[in-house]
Amino acid sequence: MTTPHRFGIGLRALALTLALLGWALPAAAELRITDVTEREVRLPEAAQAVILGDARHIMVLGMLLDDPVARVVGWRQDKGLDPARRAAFAARFPALEEIAPVGAGNRELSVEATIAQAPDLVILSLTDARNPTMEVQLLQLEAAGIPVVFVDFFSHPIENTTRSLEILGQALGAEDRAADLIAFYTERLDTVRGRLAEAQPDAPRVFVQVHAAPGTCCATVGGGVFHDFIEAAGGHNLGQDAVPGIMGNVGLENVIAADPDVFLATGGAHMRERGGLVLGAGVAQDEARAGLEALLSGAGIADLRAVELGQAHAFWHLFNDSPMHIALIEYLAQTFHPELFADLDPQATVAEMQARFSPIDVDGTWWLAAE
Repeated sequence: MTTPHRFGIGLRALALTLALLGWALPAAAELRITDVTEREVRLPEAAQAVILGDARHIMVLGMLLDDPVARVVGWRQDKGLDPARRAAFAARFPALEEIAPVGAGNRELSVEATIAQAPDLVILSLTDARNPTMEVQLLQLEAAGIPVVFVDFFSHPIENTTRSLEILGQALGAEDRAADLIAFYTERLDTVRGRLAEAQPDAPRVFVQVHAAPGTCCATVGGGVFHDFIEAAGGHNLGQDAVPGIMGNVGLENVIAADPDVFLATGGAHMRERGGLVLGAGVAQDEARAGLEALLSGAGIADLRAVELGQAHAFWHLFNDSPMHIALIEYLAQTFHPELFADLDPQATVAEMQARFSPIDVDGTWWLAAE
């Protein structure tokens, strides 16, 4: 079976042959895309052979394309899919296992491996655009004539998610699907924002421990990522007052002194081997519950007022790089302001997003409240 990439090469060869014979195919309109860094990127047509800078962004492509794997010729394996979703993707799209690696951890990108896949587009994150160690690779890709577009679902997700979906929809020829997803996302975000603006409730003071494990307090977020979700849901992120960048560490004594109204913790399958909090796709609630109880019974954490009053919650860390985070915002809004958002059903939002937009449907434990 001919792949879309090879089919694209065949069309270009046919156009050259016809031109030599004095004929011509109708000229396709050039795509002009402005990415999240305000760069203009030009493509002769919708991209058919894509390199993903973050492997997990295949989930976003899956929300826009019937067969996202057919478009992906290579990916950097840093920030890959969790085991449950990768298995579900491979079962649905066996060609997933044939995607070429073009880099691994520490944001490494092999330009040689990338060029070898003859991509017509490389999709990178805003993190890469701000990474000085990427400057040489970006210049090399430019010299090779390979377009690069930057998107962002991580650093500033509230600001850039809909814009990034528009960018990908345009670049992949999936504008209609992108518009549907944007409408779904925006309607729910506007509901939360609108009620908060009208009611103007007091914002609870919130501390979030990321990659949480007993005895390793406390990695947290300053600005961006989960900070954006907390603020959008009507809370105040205490990490912003202590961490100058996106992520950093805060001592347990500082958390105790801050005395948060709500304590949050993130976890995922990646924390299983570290003895930490495990939540997310393919995770049973019993395992998640045991991890949360172990975390909250630790020295210092157990004495927090938020924990004593039952205002402690855990949620899946990998909400951090996907439009699926709209369901987490609903959950947090309901947690911070239960009377204002009693009618929200974040679990139903996850189910609807998987049914309408995702090529896979995976059960799991997405969040959990302390008992």
